[in-house]
Amino acid sequence: MHNVAANPGSVWLIAGGWLSVVAALAHVACIFGGPGWYRFFGAGESMARAAARGDWAPTLITLFIASVLLIWAAYAFSGAGWLPRLPLLRTGLIAIAAIFLLRALLFVPLNLWTRQYSDGFAIWSSLIVLVYGAVYAIGTFKAWRHLAP
Repeated sequence: MHNVAANPGSVWLIAGGWLSVVAALAHVACIFGGPGWYRFFGAGESMARAAARGDWAPTLITLFIASVLLIWAAYAFSGAGWLPRLPLLRTGLIAIAAIFLLRALLFVPLNLWTRQYSDGFAIWSSLIVLVYGAVYAIGTFKAWRHLAP
């Protein structure tokens, strides 16, 4: 592990990691909270109805998303020096930031086209994910030389 204090991106990457952990926990909470929670967090009416019927699909999809978010948190913590170096660290952090930023920038226009989600959910969730992407991008940029193998 490298010196966390010497890495100017550590604070940003640690924040990004914790943001991802919080998002993963929110996803898991939906499983236990049931259909109302799926609706509240904007998963869509079809997911909420499936959860109400006891279908496994919402649980599996939600667990998959939570798992991905926890892996992303591990990459952020690795970049900050909190965890041992993970494979393809720079590439992973760039990809994570790009996915968050693309999701933030494309979701509202796509939703206007398909009208699958409420406009409020599309806007608020995109703003939240924009913050996530910016935190990962800034952290990765600031930590770049410390992320070298």
